[in-house]
Amino acid sequence: MADVNSLIARARDRAGKGAARAIRREGSIPAVIYGGKESPIIISLDTKGLHRQLAQTGFFTTLTDIDLDGTAHRVLARDVQYHPVTDQPMHVDFLRVSESTQITVAVPVVFENEEECPGLRRGGVLNIVRHEVEVVCRADAIPHALMANLAELEIGDSIHISMIGLPDGVVPTIADRDFTVATIAAPTVVRDEALEAAAAEGEEVEEGEEDIAAEGEEGAKAEGEEGAAAEGEEKGDSKGGGKGA
Repeated sequence: MADVNSLIARARDRAGKGAARAIRREGSIPAVIYGGKESPIIISLDTKGLHRQLAQTGFFTTLTDIDLDGTAHRVLARDVQYHPVTDQPMHVDFLRVSESTQITVAVPVVFENEEECPGLRRGGVLNIVRHEVEVVCRADAIPHALMANLAELEIGDSIHISMIGLPDGVVPTIADRDFTVATIAAPTVVRDEALEAAAAEGEEVEEGEEDIAAEGEEGAKAEGEEGAAAEGEEKGDSKGGGKGA
């Protein structure tokens, strides 16, 4: 049986932005329970309890029992809306589920045994293609994580979904190919990219220095011509003054 979290909620009688703002002013978080061929229920959540669960891993892959005025509702979190500035939760969507509910969910990939990976010990780099894998399974059989074993992988090796042991009844939504989850990339790839970036930056600096030098030469030339012209005018004025005297 999968682990089950618990939250305490209260029913609310008004929906809409104004009602949601009022709930947040009271220190609670507005939420909704939907699905299961039943009418949606709008609720408000205990803020501290929600924050505790959000701080843990697996919030979207762990079932939750919501105690709503003494009645338990088995749900799975599907979405959390956050404030764009404070990053505080503003609203939560929960899907009502049962043990037989088939659900599509993104499960995080955890890479283990890095210290036993010869490719990484030789300077290779773990290039993660998919941090999560979307799977279909029963609601009570959602894995908290998919474990990818890096032991014995060499530089140039790849980890495909077929190399990850999926629990019974858990099937990837991508079923037409053995897709790549991660690779052990050669360190030269990283160095080459760094060298190319440095070379490009160097070219920009050289072009900038050439522009500055050319601008300086043009400025000096223009200044010299203006100085010569001014000097010629001063000499002409001096000669004219002498004749007048």
